Amino acid sequence: MTDGSLQQGNTGFTENDWYDDKLPDVIRPTRSHPLRKLTAVFLVIVLASLLGISSAYLIIERDQPLDAVTIGPWRAFPKAGTNEADPYSVAIYTRGAVVPLASGEGLALVAREDSAGHQLDPTCIYRLSGQTPTARLWTLTAVDGHGRLVETLPGRVHLASNNLLRSPDGSFEITAARAPHSGNWLPLAASAKAADGLRFMLRLYDAPVTTGAALDGVSVPAIDRLGCP
Repeated sequence: MTDGSLQQGNTGFTENDWYDDKLPDVIRPTRSHPLRKLTAVFLVIVLASLLGISSAYLIIERDQPLDAVTIGPWRAFPKAGTNEADPYSVAIYTRGAVVPLASGEGLALVAREDSAGHQLDPTCIYRLSGQTPTARLWTLTAVDGHGRLVETLPGRVHLASNNLLRSPDGSFEITAARAPHSGNWLPLAASAKAADGLRFMLRLYDAPVTTGAALDGVSVPAIDRLGCP
């Protein structure tokens, strides 16, 4: 022993070993087994992968693309069909075999709720009234909660702007219901249940409003529930 310090001898005992023996068990340094470290790393990778896959699945399962622009009860996705579309939106469109309108073709708006914020119900009667953004042509389609076309009494599921009755100021009223109605009638699924869900798809063709900024302040139809059975 020199200068009050411990020197390593033939026994292999060092000064660090001496201090480790003096430390309490709670703070005494430990050396984990390499297999334990490998197991911990493997578990972290597995948990991170499961978390990432689960979150991606939930986003895709919601079937609502990101980067939406909300206008009243309607939501538009200006980046759909462009190079700026996010990967989740691309996955949603691919899974549903949906080809979104390109920015040069027009814009699609989707409504899942009425103007009061209630989920659309295919067994109810709705009035869509007002005006739409400027477009050479637009169509209004009723689909189920998964975006699929449905069977209706007259065999059609849409209305077109060139065959619409309008007021002198250009506004309109459309009745969406299963049974026939006078005026502009948008048929809903003839034998739908509330659980089937309902969406309204408004597609604007050759419209100048194809970006999020251009949609600020535009007029969109209000959606009012008139009654349910």
